[in-house]
Amino acid sequence: MTSTTLPTSAPNISGRAWVLAVLTLTYTFNHVDRQILVILLEPIKAEFGLSDGQVGWLTGLSFAAFYATLGIPVAMWADRGNRRNIISLALALWSAMTALSGLAQNFWHLLLARMGVGVGEAGGTPPATSMIADLYPPQERAMALGIYTSGIGLGIMAGFALGGYIYELYGWRAAFFAAGIPGLILALIVRFGIKEPVRGLADQRRDDGPAPSLGETLRFIFSQSSYLWLLAGCLLICISANAFLVFTSSHLQRTYSLTPGEVSLPLGILIGGVGSLGAVVLGRVCDVLSKRDLRWRPLIIAIGAGIALPFAWMFLRAPTVETAYAWNIVPSFIGLIYASVAYTASQELVKLRMRSFASAFMLFCLTLIGIGCGPLIAGMLSDHFSAQGAAQPLARSLEMILAFNAASIVCLLMATRNYRRDVARAAG
Repeated sequence: MTSTTLPTSAPNISGRAWVLAVLTLTYTFNHVDRQILVILLEPIKAEFGLSDGQVGWLTGLSFAAFYATLGIPVAMWADRGNRRNIISLALALWSAMTALSGLAQNFWHLLLARMGVGVGEAGGTPPATSMIADLYPPQERAMALGIYTSGIGLGIMAGFALGGYIYELYGWRAAFFAAGIPGLILALIVRFGIKEPVRGLADQRRDDGPAPSLGETLRFIFSQSSYLWLLAGCLLICISANAFLVFTSSHLQRTYSLTPGEVSLPLGILIGGVGSLGAVVLGRVCDVLSKRDLRWRPLIIAIGAGIALPFAWMFLRAPTVETAYAWNIVPSFIGLIYASVAYTASQELVKLRMRSFASAFMLFCLTLIGIGCGPLIAGMLSDHFSAQGAAQPLARSLEMILAFNAASIVCLLMATRNYRRDVARAAG
């Protein structure tokens, strides 16, 4: 593998803000298409006669298994090929499958459509985070990836608001059509409106040699202890975060006798709007603190997890829906920082030609176990408590899920031990 050193002055990368904006909008569509189902779960559950366990399959493992598994070969492709074209193709596929979800006639039809969404979305994040890392140097990367991660919140906000509004007017099927079709237009903008960046440009180094083999990449990743501890901590948070994301709307509707339309806008603003703001602000804070000590990357997630925990508990115990919304402000603001820092770390703890794969491996674990199992565990626990005659089985289930947040703090603190050493090793 050959490597050349670029000039030491900061590169002038023109057009990078436009590329970041388009990639963030793509990630927003990713989560609109994913979360439109969440706000519509109660009417779909009623029409198809589903249990909370089946809801967990629809929103979790059926999507996550394909999303996570296919992310690995797509990332290997992205480390060798044109990342922009991969993203455009993936966006077109998941948008089409979202629109097809509106044609589902039973649980199995919807399950297959959500699997198709997972197949498409596997090609989104790994190449996008790799492109962003080539456009923004390390001292700006957490904020740039925080802006990209804000697409999660923006997608949740748009998906919730769009889904609730269209449901009230035309029913849940029309909401899937409205969410999926615009993504086909955006796929054309991605393909013809942005350029593929030079690999390593923002790091002022270039790697023109062949990408390392899968074995070499895996050996390097598993030798980076801080990457593995950070992954474990983010994984535990992801299980909890996705259980809450899927079932918060259902919890509010059941507890306070509300409709999807009544909770969609407040939840969209809280989880989406406040969450997006937090991703950008805390990403910037992380960049500032990390200039002094890179260990702030995992440490800021650990602090956030500790702060959010009691607020999330009180949210589940709130006597009124207004109080519940108030308690949810802090967890919403902190809720996305783990994802943006995880993406940042996956880019700076590995070598240049390993970046897409490292991001995909992180995403594989977070998706398959976090997104896949979080809603499924919560749904099965809810069914268990319901069978026992519990008054609020879903709330009890979510209370137990908070234990994953507490356990994550230990792993994240362990990640701080060798973080600086591992970043230097990756850059060597």
